[in-house]
Amino acid sequence: MEYSELGKTLTKQEIALTFSNGEFEKTVEYIADETVWEVVEENTFVGKDAITENCNQVAAYFKSVTTDFKTLNIIAQDHKVVINGTAEFSRNGQRVSFVSACDLYEFNENGQIQRITSYCIQAPQA
Repeated sequence: MEYSELGKTLTKQEIALTFSNGEFEKTVEYIADETVWEVVEENTFVGKDAITENCNQVAAYFKSVTTDFKTLNIIAQDHKVVINGTAEFSRNGQRVSFVSACDLYEFNENGQIQRITSYCIQAPQA
């Protein structure tokens, strides 16, 4: 099933991939008001406003570095999508950080994200 926003059509897989790749502004309309985003062992954001505020902070960081996202796997079944991959962040040609991540998205019947569970493992600095 596909869902449309401003004339564009995004599948649940595309919504999840877009969010995982840090293109948050393209996914805001697909986040339900009561959504919970748990970044395991780090933080939990409850509600669309809290999630959007965190996304704005993360997006500001992304603008301060060069980002290289690599998607390794996308698994989708019914109302769930799992994305795993890596993200490398660098500034002035030097690696700032490297993260291996897995995001589990759960969608409601309206095609909106209702829960995100993120597992992020940051590589130690050299």
